[in-house]
Amino acid sequence: MLWYLCVLFLMGVTGTVGMQQTSASFPPGASAPGDIIIGGLFPLHRGARLEDTAFWPNQSSPQQLICVGLNVDDVTQALAMIQAVEEANRSQPLSRLGIRLGYHIHDSCSDVSTALRATIDFTQGFGFLGGGDDSQVSSNISSELVQPVMAVVGAGYTELSVPVAQLLTLEMTPQISYSSTAEILSDKESFPTFLRTVPNDDYQVEAMVKLLRNNNWTWVGLIGTRGQYGRSVLGKFIYTAMRSGICLAFSKVLPHSVTHPRVNRSISYVVHKIRKNTRAKVIVSFAKPEHMRRIFEELVRDPAEDRVWIASDAWSDAGKHMDHLNFTSLGKVIGFFFKSGNISSFRQYLKQLNTSREMNSSNDNSIPFMREYYQSVDPVSVTSVLLNHIHPGKVFSIQMAIAAISQAVAELCSKGHDCKTPGAVKPWQLLHVLQNITFEKEGRKYRFDENGNINLGYDISIWSTTGGTIRSLNVVAEYHPHNNTIRPTSPETELQLSVFKSVVSKCSNTCQPGEVKKTMRFRHTCCYKCIACPENHYSNETDMDECLTCNATKEWAPARSTSCQLKSHVLLDWNDGFAIVLLTLAALGLAMTIAVAALFLWQRNTPVVRATGGPLSQVILFSLIGSFISVVFFVGQPSDIKCKVRQVLFGLSFTLCVSCILVKSLKILLAFQFNPSVQQALRRLYKPYIIIGVCMGLQVVVCILWLVLRSPKARYSPGPTTILVQCDEGSYAAFGTMLAFIAFLALVCFGFAFKVRKLPESYNEARCITFGMLIYLMSWAIFIPVYVTTSGKYLPAVEMVVILLSNGSIFICQFLCKCYIILFKKEHNTKKAFQKNIYEYSQQLCSVEGNSRGDFEESAQQGTLNFLAEEFPK
Repeated sequence: MLWYLCVLFLMGVTGTVGMQQTSASFPPGASAPGDIIIGGLFPLHRGARLEDTAFWPNQSSPQQLICVGLNVDDVTQALAMIQAVEEANRSQPLSRLGIRLGYHIHDSCSDVSTALRATIDFTQGFGFLGGGDDSQVSSNISSELVQPVMAVVGAGYTELSVPVAQLLTLEMTPQISYSSTAEILSDKESFPTFLRTVPNDDYQVEAMVKLLRNNNWTWVGLIGTRGQYGRSVLGKFIYTAMRSGICLAFSKVLPHSVTHPRVNRSISYVVHKIRKNTRAKVIVSFAKPEHMRRIFEELVRDPAEDRVWIASDAWSDAGKHMDHLNFTSLGKVIGFFFKSGNISSFRQYLKQLNTSREMNSSNDNSIPFMREYYQSVDPVSVTSVLLNHIHPGKVFSIQMAIAAISQAVAELCSKGHDCKTPGAVKPWQLLHVLQNITFEKEGRKYRFDENGNINLGYDISIWSTTGGTIRSLNVVAEYHPHNNTIRPTSPETELQLSVFKSVVSKCSNTCQPGEVKKTMRFRHTCCYKCIACPENHYSNETDMDECLTCNATKEWAPARSTSCQLKSHVLLDWNDGFAIVLLTLAALGLAMTIAVAALFLWQRNTPVVRATGGPLSQVILFSLIGSFISVVFFVGQPSDIKCKVRQVLFGLSFTLCVSCILVKSLKILLAFQFNPSVQQALRRLYKPYIIIGVCMGLQVVVCILWLVLRSPKARYSPGPTTILVQCDEGSYAAFGTMLAFIAFLALVCFGFAFKVRKLPESYNEARCITFGMLIYLMSWAIFIPVYVTTSGKYLPAVEMVVILLSNGSIFICQFLCKCYIILFKKEHNTKKAFQKNIYEYSQQLCSVEGNSRGDFEESAQQGTLNFLAEEFPK
């Protein structure tokens, strides 16, 4: 601010004298009288240079600046302001109040010092002497009739708007820019009087980055200009791009002024960087149209690879001025435009412009800056050239600025303010109304936000070429800032945009699914190599930064995977060959057991059945049925219920079986014990149902404690690629106790049966029990170490085999031979035959032990016969 105050002071002191010494004057502008004057600041020329360039840098006094390079684009924009003011004067709000707007337009020549000098003129006020030539405009400074400018429209560039806004802030004069987009101007503490009818560059940067991300362009070039605008927009773009994972292949800054002595060298260097970075297929540029024209001309001389050019609003609509270039070798241009409205009235204004009258300098209604334009073009094509240089977005923004000012003036003047007397209404009064007014344009209402902006978003266009020559700018999409989205305007334009998906602008090749990026040291994050995901990791998209981890409990993946696979369940399934064999044996055993049970029930009163245990044989067969059924629960998908049922069912069934065999063993021992005292003691011990009940009760207690304290349940044991599904027995101590109790009963049975193993051949029950219990004990003795050392899906099959062996040994030894006698040796299945066998056995036993035991033999034999008689039918 101090620098600008110094400029203001120096210009105030030396303004008149300096200009008189050098015959200085403002560049041709335009003026029109009115009750309220609006200033206009347009870059009607592309630059300014010293009249004597050799005098620089040793000048000792102010020197005249010469504006060079007529800018026809901004000529049309200045005309848009004039047409908008004239239209506002015809509007009902102003005509009803009898208020007329005037204007005073200056040429900034795209130069800061020239813009500041014009701003000082705005703030000091001026008078109208009726002419339009340069001397008259210059002499206005010393006019006695002073009329201040109430608002300023412009400037066109941020580099000019920033110092202009700071000077206008001294008088609190409102300024409305139609194209200055730097974010810094939204700071109301530094620029309280600055307003604009376009979005700030933050939104344009967000829109560009959104377009880059949509097309996966992560390696781009960046071109900008020096100055306030360049620093602001380039800094914002770099920050936003990096945050979105986009890297810069190069970033080059050009001088702001196209007349700068080093501009050609800078452009050559930019072209060199473009050619060198062949992988950067997309280039984002915030430069001026003249800069881009020169860059394209350099590239056309030695064509490089096609590029996609992302054009900022500064040059996005400059394609029609580059029709001399062949864009076949340059690539495609995607431009961002300010949104426009209906500007047909301005087009009509240009068509009706009286060019012959404008060339007459003596006419009061002439537009002085147009004289240079008429001299630079063919008189036949003056209108067509103007029409061809219309920028709809900027023209519409200028019209909105004039509409806002006119409605603010109407509101201010309608509240009793004296708008006819020059200086009666102050600029800051108009500023206050502008900041709070809602104005209307083409039926739509607009309002400046708290930062002084009007944000309508952007139109996105593609430069359309025919034979390499730019023919038109086709709007293909819209950017909506409220939700940061780009939407095609139609299905056809969506197809046009999809073509750009094939353009690859990346530092490194795309990492395919199954791979991830590994950034190389000391390089951009966008420069990387692709490595495969390790086992149990995957990536399912391109260019992922890290591999995703599979759920180790139920998923797995080989190296370089694009997805996780579910681990297959490993278990003893129903269709497993080994399981089928065991289930077949179990089914066969179950069927035979049921058949034998039916046979024994039919022959229940025969000696063989009674000798086998009578009713106990049915209980044994029933328990074997339960034991065979328990085998089924060892196959298939384990569940908590199946794990509980299979062990408890087997344990209780086999305990019942062995308990009954224990009673049978005790009965045989009692029947063939010829010692009266021992026989008497065994008779007192022989309580069949109490023995069975006690044995079953103890086993039930063990099972209940097992189920309550640590119950068996299904367990899933994840492996590298599979999940072993099996039953966890819960408490192995309880499992062992259950088996040990059965083994203890079996051992007792074995002892009792072994004691009376030398029974008569026809009554070989003891030997069958001995052999059956021996097989059972051997099976489970082998089972324990095998079960402990075995793992995997066949662990349940080990117990199934032992159960089938145990069931089979008891079934064969206890019942199969009896069935043979019942079915094929019926003569042995009589009471007489059994008594004869027992009598012969007792005689043989007594003869072996001596004749002195004759009395003992007779009494013992009689006791045995009486005991067995209870088992035979009457």
